[in-house]
Amino acid sequence: MIEIGDAPMLWHIMKIYAHYGFNEFIICCGYKGYMIKEYFANYYIHRSDMTFDFTAENKMIVHANTVEPWKVTVVDTGLHTQTGGRIKRIAPYIGNERFMMTYGDGVSDIDLTQLIQTHEKSEKTVTLSAIQPGGRFGVLNINDRDGTITGFHEKVQEDGVWINGGFMVLEPEVFDYIDGDSTIFERNPLERLSVEGKLGVYKHNKFWACMDTARDKSALEADWESGNAQWKVWVD
Repeated sequence: MIEIGDAPMLWHIMKIYAHYGFNEFIICCGYKGYMIKEYFANYYIHRSDMTFDFTAENKMIVHANTVEPWKVTVVDTGLHTQTGGRIKRIAPYIGNERFMMTYGDGVSDIDLTQLIQTHEKSEKTVTLSAIQPGGRFGVLNINDRDGTITGFHEKVQEDGVWINGGFMVLEPEVFDYIDGDSTIFERNPLERLSVEGKLGVYKHNKFWACMDTARDKSALEADWESGNAQWKVWVD
């Protein structure tokens, strides 16, 4: 919920998806999840001009409503639940459908249409996006012949290697790879899928950034304020 400009990071991520026609969201909540619920419960107030009439009529008027056509399901997935466990908990809301997933701290100008096309062509259970940042991230082993991820390495000072960019496409059978709340998705589930040849990759060579530190936030804020935010693929 940390803001870039006048909107939470979460909103920026959802706007990227909405640009490609995805308007139904499931948000996995943990620590202070009530803040996310309150944000969407009061979305009209946050994103529209308002008149609060305190006269005898005592009414609220919404002006210039710019609210997106979104359906947002906010799920309490536990305070201490790991990443895999959070995905497992939303299985009842997903059903037997393909779905997309990303983390709440990264933005990108990734082409989600191409990501899905790559996933469909590969027929993998999971396709994740791979990006090349400066350093300080865990890295992926990629077989370029068939676009399969074959393993992972610990965090090192990388030089042209690829890391998990977070934007993923998943088939519903992925739930079978997750045991419960204590499962870290990036460990056993993805590692098993890579060993079985069921983990595909989409290489994204353009912009990607995460907000892990105050410095990251300042850089994203500066890009947004300058009007050069590369992740802003949508038109106001």
